[in-house]
Amino acid sequence: MNQLPDGKRYRVVQWATGNVGLRALRRAIEHPSLDLVGLWVHSPDKVGRDAGELAGIAPIGVKATNSIEDVIALKPDCVLYMPHIMNYDEVCRLLASGANIVTTRTEFQNSKALPADILARVEAACLHGNSSIHGTGSSPGFITEAMPIVLASIQRRIDCISIDEFADNTTRNSPEMLFEVMGFGKKETEPNPARLDHLLHAFGPSLELVADALGLGFDDIRVSGGLGLARKDVHIAAGVVPAGTVAAMRTVLEGMRNGKPLMRFTATWFVSSDVDTSDGEQWDFRDSGWRVRVEGDCPLNVGIRFPVKDAEDYAQMTPGLTAHRPINVVPYICEAPAGIQTTVDLPQIIAQLG
Repeated sequence: MNQLPDGKRYRVVQWATGNVGLRALRRAIEHPSLDLVGLWVHSPDKVGRDAGELAGIAPIGVKATNSIEDVIALKPDCVLYMPHIMNYDEVCRLLASGANIVTTRTEFQNSKALPADILARVEAACLHGNSSIHGTGSSPGFITEAMPIVLASIQRRIDCISIDEFADNTTRNSPEMLFEVMGFGKKETEPNPARLDHLLHAFGPSLELVADALGLGFDDIRVSGGLGLARKDVHIAAGVVPAGTVAAMRTVLEGMRNGKPLMRFTATWFVSSDVDTSDGEQWDFRDSGWRVRVEGDCPLNVGIRFPVKDAEDYAQMTPGLTAHRPINVVPYICEAPAGIQTTVDLPQIIAQLG
């Protein structure tokens, strides 16, 4: 059932205040059915500060803490768990205390991908606390699960679902993220194996969740990639990408069935389209957004773009792509049965906007 209890309010704690966490914090404060009762922060200099102040609005009387004991003592209905690094001890303690969790961590989007010992610990914690946990976000999440499931609902035969993600990073003023983490501006000729492995484990389980739900499943999942080397120096908001270094990267995940791709996810992240590609192919460069194509008895081609041109406005918009769906999920996970709940297990998420 999709119906939620009328007038019910939910006590929530925001866990971590990174770029996405800060957006979730503000939206939790503003939400008509949520009461922010706590805030966990990693940085010592944020401890004791008002949650409203950190969110960029007026003080609300909720002080930040870095103590899990403080969070548990608040007896929240739900914790919005959004750290950069997964800590299963923290997750299990929160769940065993009776707090439900919605997280942007990809580890919980498909319980099938969890190591057996971790899965057993989490399930035991949920049983002890009569609590549930759900992992979601924009990508993976919305575009790899919610959207394909909706598009598949008007099909009776699916040959392949292809999801393309385009991310133009020219206006993103995050030098450390772009140059150190993502690898733009590096003198490489082949994709970093660690990056391919990361995307395989981040996106593969999400795609597999949908395939299994459709009763089709994968025989295996393959990952490949390529790099685009700049033909000339590229000046972007974060700095300069010299000629001959990485200015674009493409990663392709394919869930195979009977020797053919059943689901395909292609991520094309770039700071320039004027590149020589390592695979010799002509890549498709589009404005930031997604394209979902369904090959089947009712073929579909759906394009999603973000019509925000100003760099400052774009930077303000993008955290919401990941933060807002977890906020909208809170009432649903609080009413769900105990255990790990996936997109397939929960009802369709309807945002409460007023």
